[in-house]
Amino acid sequence: MLDDPFKYGLLAALAIALLVAAFTDLRSRHIANWLNAGIALGAPLFWWANGMELWPDIAIQFGVALGTFAILAVLFALRAMGGGDVKLLTALALWIPPALFMQLILLMAVLGGLLTIGFGAWHVMRRQRERLAIPYGVAIAAAGLWVLGTHYFSAPVATGTLG
Repeated sequence: MLDDPFKYGLLAALAIALLVAAFTDLRSRHIANWLNAGIALGAPLFWWANGMELWPDIAIQFGVALGTFAILAVLFALRAMGGGDVKLLTALALWIPPALFMQLILLMAVLGGLLTIGFGAWHVMRRQRERLAIPYGVAIAAAGLWVLGTHYFSAPVATGTLG
């Protein structure tokens, strides 16, 4: 899939940004707008590096991101998801092809459920009364890193080729 160092560099930058998002969300329950904007603004460079066409390739990526944002905006309005999480997942939708993005969503849901159970149990054991805040950016970042690792970074090792 990857045939030049520029693509690896872009994906490595995305991986680092996902790690920063997970760490900051875990630490402060906040994902910075500058980080989400950086992820979103890096996507066109990745499209260009991959030789994606405006139609239909980039249009599809925009469509997936727009659909993601629309669905997650409803969850945000219902207070079921934080704004940083909405922006992070929307920005990731600009990078990840639709079929892989569905895998990311499924893995994110499983990891998010496990995270919720773990944090919920910790919350109950400590007998805390305030509202439980789940750092869902951790699940989003972990699922994103899994997609990057299995689809992009493992391909040369697994197949012995870069294509």
